[in-house]
Amino acid sequence: MTSLADEAWFKDPRLQRVFALLNADGGEGRVVGGAVRNSLMGLPVSDIDIATTLTPDAVTERAKASGSKAIPTGIEHGTVTLVIEGKPFEVTTLRTDVETDGRRAKVAFSTDWQADAERRDLTINALYMNSKGEVVDLVGGLADIKNRNIRFIGDAATRIAEDYLRILRFFRFFAHYGSGRPDAEGLRACSAARSKLTTLSSERVWSELRKLLAADDPGRALLWMRQVSVLSEVLPETEKWGIDAIPALVATEKALGWKSDPLLRLASIVPPDAERLEKMAVRLRFSNAEAAYFRAWAAAPPVDDEISAAAFDRLLYRSGAEGIVTRLKLALAVARGKAEGDMKEMSRSARLGELLDRALVWKRPQFPIGGGDVISTGMPAGPRVGETLAKLESQWIDENFAADRATLLARLNELSK
Repeated sequence: MTSLADEAWFKDPRLQRVFALLNADGGEGRVVGGAVRNSLMGLPVSDIDIATTLTPDAVTERAKASGSKAIPTGIEHGTVTLVIEGKPFEVTTLRTDVETDGRRAKVAFSTDWQADAERRDLTINALYMNSKGEVVDLVGGLADIKNRNIRFIGDAATRIAEDYLRILRFFRFFAHYGSGRPDAEGLRACSAARSKLTTLSSERVWSELRKLLAADDPGRALLWMRQVSVLSEVLPETEKWGIDAIPALVATEKALGWKSDPLLRLASIVPPDAERLEKMAVRLRFSNAEAAYFRAWAAAPPVDDEISAAAFDRLLYRSGAEGIVTRLKLALAVARGKAEGDMKEMSRSARLGELLDRALVWKRPQFPIGGGDVISTGMPAGPRVGETLAKLESQWIDENFAADRATLLARLNELSK
């Protein structure tokens, strides 16, 4: 019997309190999903989810009787969050699917562990751990954990038809946990059902894509998504652009210590075309910050790696640093990918790296005068005020921000005469 009893998170007294609460008087609770999977793979454990034979009402009553806090976070799906000494545990009643339409399921509560396991998506996500720390495997997940094989439970096409988001989850979990070639049956089923992805909410699709792109190396998953035409279904912008930039970008991230950035990785596989990016942002329901990231990137000019420091500062002021940083990171990754044995690309990489370092610490200078200064010269409010300010600011930029307030006010007095 595989055991996780020696894991520090299993020994946490707060988890033991949850077990005691759920396992009394004929009930049973088991840890399920990510905590079990990650422990078996030697990965960090964060959230601890619990499956139980008790109904949500029974869980809530027991929590109140024990003085614990119970929050009905997903009561319609059987989920109650227990808060034990500040730590949340999601507790969900065993379920069977009564009806599914590929987007959501109607469920019935159950006490059948086998049925609960078989309604889940992937074998590595359907492993349980009981109160003794013993791993309970009802679907062959332990072997798949060992082999890093990402496989649907039972018939792949059936699992996908229950929720078409599972197509993207298959590739997301392959990106994070898989190795070798993806499961052949899973690939075929994902390819066959790919058109159904359009029936899903944009928020769910983007959430999965973002998680996939956050993997240490999403390259293999993206490659297989492209091979079976799933990628073009959810990201048609990549169709004529490709994903060839991903390997060099991932290598550069690791070499330079960059944090994995899903937005930067997405930028590397779509064209910097403002109109297409705006449509992508609308289609996938990007947050305002995400949409602004891609607008800044599309608007930023390409950077000549031989630009002088002074000219680069002027470019940063006029165009903003955010989009230029994205441009430089992508250009640096490409250059580094070509640099081995190529002295020209090695030199270009060095120059791009210096520019990137400068852009990352650059602080926007504050233009020393404003509209009130112009009006104080007697110039009436109107378009001429803005035009005058723009002219002075342009001169100030061209002189590398050297003119101080007194100098600019003197120029302003000359212009207002």
